[in-house]
Amino acid sequence: MRTRLRAAVRRPARLTPEEAEARVLLLRLCSLLLQYPDAELVAARPDFTATVGGLPPSPAAERLAASATWFAGQEPEALERHYVEMFDLRRKSSLYLTYYLHGDTRRRGMALLALAQRYRAAGWEIDGGELPDHLPVVLEFAALAGPGRGEAPLRQHRRGLELIHHALTDAGSPYRHVLAALLTLLPPPTEADLAAVAELAAQGPPGEDVGLDPYGSGGFAPPGTFVPPEQAPPSLMPPLSPPEGPR
Repeated sequence: MRTRLRAAVRRPARLTPEEAEARVLLLRLCSLLLQYPDAELVAARPDFTATVGGLPPSPAAERLAASATWFAGQEPEALERHYVEMFDLRRKSSLYLTYYLHGDTRRRGMALLALAQRYRAAGWEIDGGELPDHLPVVLEFAALAGPGRGEAPLRQHRRGLELIHHALTDAGSPYRHVLAALLTLLPPPTEADLAAVAELAAQGPPGEDVGLDPYGSGGFAPPGTFVPPEQAPPSLMPPLSPPEGPR
């Protein structure tokens, strides 16, 4: 009975077609907002803002609206600087999810390989420009493959997502709204999750000075000098359009 109850809490609820469509759009919008704000993404801001404004009301949509308003009003250079400061130069808000679970250990390389194999098994190949655990990539897969197997990596790395959200909140970054929107789509954290996040925030992930083959480009520097891999250009989705009204 306990096993059934735990499964019920963590299993995504069955969605109506309209709810499923809105959820896919929310995940894709989160993915876009968390990509590096290059010229192509900045140029798409009017369409992006219109799409967010047309989302059905929900806590996630409200959070994304706050982030989209900030994103649309910033100078491109300011967006680039803020992105680098938040995600490239801060270990606690890196977007590489397996780092929070495995740190600088051999297990991280295996986790990256398993994630890439999951993508291939679903018929989806990433272009190789970014590691498979980069959050925008994980979000694209979730939107593609659906709430069950597609969102499984997000649920697996929920504690890392919580830590990123806490770090962005502490830094006063508007990107915190994107993480908050994403977290509303996942099962609520357990007491064990919250305790683990507090421990991660205080002590950091486990450390082990090894390589991360077969993903050597994803290496981590010693604690305090972490520099994530160079950002790949964002893989923009097809043009977004506001969802249709109620049918």
